[in-house]
This record gives sequence, structure tokens and C-alpha cells, in this order.
Amino acid sequence: MNVTVLYDDKLTTVDAHKTSGDDLWLAPDQFAKATGWKLEPQGLCKGDLCVQTNNDWLSDGNVNLTAFASHLGQPLVREESINAWAFGESVSARHDSMYSLQAPDFTLPDMHGKLHSLSDYRGKKVFIHSWGSY
Repeated sequence: MNVTVLYDDKLTTVDAHKTSGDDLWLAPDQFAKATGWKLEPQGLCKGDLCVQTNNDWLSDGNVNLTAFASHLGQPLVREESINAWAFGESVSARHDSMYSLQAPDFTLPDMHGKLHSLSDYRGKKVFIHSWGSY
């Protein structure tokens, strides 16, 4: 069964091994395709970071993405009617970004349609004025 996964701002369609409620079981290659995490002998790894596997999220060679994301503190939203799972940023990543005192990057047009990104002005003082008629 094909499912859509939004993970780390990446939208991927993968073949699910099994779904049960909010649980999404994927074969290791499909798990890696959707998340970037690979099943290695030392656990699930992404670059130099490895997380030791747990019996709650590993069974018959398949990985439960929902349980793994929950272990990492990632919130989940699931839309059953379209077989879609969306995983948010982990609690620790959100915490770190809130205390970094650095605004997230965004791009908006000016009155003439020219696009401006906040990152274009890093290291400079920026005054942002917004207005809305609610």
C-alpha cells in the first residue's frame, strides 16, 4: 500500500509494509527513503548519529516509523483518508531553535514583487513592519 510521508520537510511516497491505527511499518529501504535514517547493526543511523533500536519499533525486519518518531519526541499528524503521515520537528530541536535567538528564514515579496529573504540580511540590522486588517 502506498502512503505519503512528510518528514524533515521532505515529501515522499513509500510502500508501507503494514499500517495499524497510527502505526506505520516500513521495510528498512522504504524507511531510509522516507526519513534518511538507515538500519545499521548499531541501530538506526543518520550520518554520525545513531539511535539504538527498540523492540517497540523493530519487528520482523520492519521499522515502525510512528514509534521511532515518538521516541525522538516528534509529533505526528495522520490523515487516514489519503494515507498520509506528517512528522514534526523533535521537542529538543524546537527547544534549541527557540533559545538560539535567531529568527527562522522566510521569503516575502516587497510592494514591487521583488523577493527578499531574511537570510539575505544576516549580520545586518533588520526592521520588519507588518500590518493586517482583520
